[in-house]
Amino acid sequence: MANPFPIPLNALRAIEIVARRGALAPAAEELGVTPGAVSQHLRRAEERLGIELFKRTAQGLKPTAALRQVMPQLTAGFNALADGIAGLKGGDEHVLTLTVGSVFASRWLIWRIAKFNHLHPDIEVRLVVTGTMIDLAHSDIDVGIRFGRGSWPGVRSELVGGSRYSPVVAPPLARRLRTPADLRHLPLIRDTASMLPWEPWFAAAGIAPIPLGGPRYDDPTLAFDAAISEQGALMAVDLMSADAVSDGRLVRPFDIHVDSDVGYWLIVAEGRRMPRKVQLFRDWLRAEVPDSAAGYVDQARRGHGGGKVARSPG
Repeated sequence: MANPFPIPLNALRAIEIVARRGALAPAAEELGVTPGAVSQHLRRAEERLGIELFKRTAQGLKPTAALRQVMPQLTAGFNALADGIAGLKGGDEHVLTLTVGSVFASRWLIWRIAKFNHLHPDIEVRLVVTGTMIDLAHSDIDVGIRFGRGSWPGVRSELVGGSRYSPVVAPPLARRLRTPADLRHLPLIRDTASMLPWEPWFAAAGIAPIPLGGPRYDDPTLAFDAAISEQGALMAVDLMSADAVSDGRLVRPFDIHVDSDVGYWLIVAEGRRMPRKVQLFRDWLRAEVPDSAAGYVDQARRGHGGGKVARSPG
């Protein structure tokens, strides 16, 4: 019988990773070898198959049309192998490993995860808080939550929420604002990680753009803390600022919002089955996120003037 695998499994893995990531280094890291060894895998595979798999370009290694055609089967095959190995190990339906960014973890999830634990006491949630885009197909992460447009390669994504944003300020600064144009008298905090633009909000408010001359932070959590500590006005996702507004640490001085094409997305590896623990977490998010953004009350009832604020569900 002819050998159905004319090239070694590790070489197949190297081909799949390099085609997906566009470089030798990620494959070398995952396989625990040097980039030179990965390069040898690719060269020998091309020799044995008798076809070219990659184009060597100035922008890196680009898969040929022949390789692009079979990439879905290769990726699905390795995902199926990972699922099979997990089945042999018995899997752990009682541990949910979740990767999230710092803002979603600190401003929203950490205050509500006890509700999920109460509903599902048999599932232990383990958080991996990082801004790094972890490759879910080749890690022990079950599910992730990312901020963006939901179009990342190699994952299935479902919008969780957080597409609406507006400015927030500390209460003492809010008392200095009568109209949106008054924002020009405050520093405008720049969150360079989330990159929420001010210009669409200026347009919605009917005012000319205001120069962004305030403090700059690469960590969104620090940008929130800067706003709370009266360093200026911050453009923030309503979902993430809801609790701070509700408890009075921040104020939305104007009832003007922008709906964007970015938000928080639940992501799972493409081609992998969705285990029960992930389904339960997804269902909980579907119920909890709308609840956390609902229940608006007048800010005047908190003594901060006009506009509305989202009350946390508890």
